[in-house]
Amino acid sequence: MAILNKGQTFSDGEQVTSAKLNTAVDGATFASGAVDDVSTQLSGGAIIVKDGGITTAKIADSNVTTAKIADSNVTKGKIENVANMKVLGNTSGSSAAPQEVSILDEDDMASNSNTALATQQSIKAYVDSLTEYNLKYSGSTGTVSVTTSFSDWDLSSVVGSNRAMVIIELRDSSTFISLFARTKNSSVSPYNSNSFGGWGASGIAISTSNTGGTIMVLTDELGVIELKATANASSINYTIQSYQKLA
Repeated sequence: MAILNKGQTFSDGEQVTSAKLNTAVDGATFASGAVDDVSTQLSGGAIIVKDGGITTAKIADSNVTTAKIADSNVTKGKIENVANMKVLGNTSGSSAAPQEVSILDEDDMASNSNTALATQQSIKAYVDSLTEYNLKYSGSTGTVSVTTSFSDWDLSSVVGSNRAMVIIELRDSSTFISLFARTKNSSVSPYNSNSFGGWGASGIAISTSNTGGTIMVLTDELGVIELKATANASSINYTIQSYQKLA
């Protein structure tokens, strides 16, 4: 099968001149036998690549580099379809071929994936939930009894059954007492017979009506703290101002 169309045809006995040879060469074009009409075709006697002629099998892995592609020549429509909620990337930990990476829309981040991406909406929802749940104003009020020995004060109805940093206002007493709070089962004694804590400490002094102070204390994993006083008192008023969940 001929692959060239000659630019000059010679007859038997015809003299071959330089002009005729030049015409034969300069006027030659490719014939149909020069193309497979699958990946290549003829156009004006020249061989060109057919539309769709470059298939995956024709491209060696990693051979298409940025330097080989003119700007804007590879459009989105020329890229293989990507599954919904996926992007192309590499999360293998080393150099590798691009692969589909998951985009997760989980408000609670339950998958805890170290390779998936999160949506903007799920990130905002998760952060908002932490702000609303972990740092709260309570305003819970009531009275609590104290004795001269550390005893449990269960705050789980306010903070839940988990560790929490609690800010508590304690006030009013008919007699002078020093009142102390600590994490349940702590081995630390937060006072001695001659001292008591102040603002932000684990102890306060209460002497008369409308006196008192604020303490901060960490609950145990069940939301319980311990209270102790230098004298028994049956009706210490309290307000739980706020708490932060820790675990």
